[in-house]
Amino acid sequence: MAAPDITDGQQLSLPFPIGNRSTHVHDAAASPLVVSRQMLSPVKRVTIKDWPRADRPREKLLDRGPAALSNAELLAILLRNGPRGGTALDEARVLLARADDDWHALAQYGPGQLRDLGLGDPKIAQVLAAFEIAKRYGEREWKPGEPLQGSGDVYAHFRERLAAEPREHFYALLLNNKHRKIRDVLVSLGSLTASIVHPRDVFHQVVRHSAAAVIFCHNHPAGDPTPSKEDIEITRRLREVGDLLGVRVLDHIIIGMGRYVSMVDDGYW
Repeated sequence: MAAPDITDGQQLSLPFPIGNRSTHVHDAAASPLVVSRQMLSPVKRVTIKDWPRADRPREKLLDRGPAALSNAELLAILLRNGPRGGTALDEARVLLARADDDWHALAQYGPGQLRDLGLGDPKIAQVLAAFEIAKRYGEREWKPGEPLQGSGDVYAHFRERLAAEPREHFYALLLNNKHRKIRDVLVSLGSLTASIVHPRDVFHQVVRHSAAAVIFCHNHPAGDPTPSKEDIEITRRLREVGDLLGVRVLDHIIIGMGRYVSMVDDGYW
């Protein structure tokens, strides 16, 4: 015999689970096992695609431009999809909340920290790549062969690379006798509070690349570029070694958060 047609709102009797297998419950009101067709239908999870177009981050960006988006909406576009039971926007808000809604703070997170926050490797790669692109876009690339105009050139070249670094990086910027750039070399990578620089390591690179002049540059992770006593002392020693080798030490630039100090321009020598 054909099964009866059941429409929405009608109830369906299920076989009683114990006793005689052929026994059926006919009193629907008395049985907790009676379900409706609506109860059998899966519940559709609402996603960003179901939102009005004006609320969807990607469409909002295309319609109104990136400036119209919040930080969380921009990050959600990078993440593309959310975790189980959530949206990319939910995940973006959690990440930014951990960083106090500060892009510079979030940029300090490494793969391990992002993984601890629940991101998988594909999303981690997307986020880290975006921050690296931002760094490179924000700095003025000083290409080999270009002349030095002043300390502002050095700052513009290194500011995005160094301003938000959690450890001190000490660079030597090598120049020829016309003060045109040869290359920049990372001499030392220090601790959270200090770099360890030895004149031998610095001038090994200077001699190796036949530089006639050099500018030193390092960052202060705390954000204040004011030279410390150690900065002034190491600069004095490096200038003395440069004089002995016939290499001109032109300046020492210290980069902080949003500003810098030039030891020449600011009267430290």
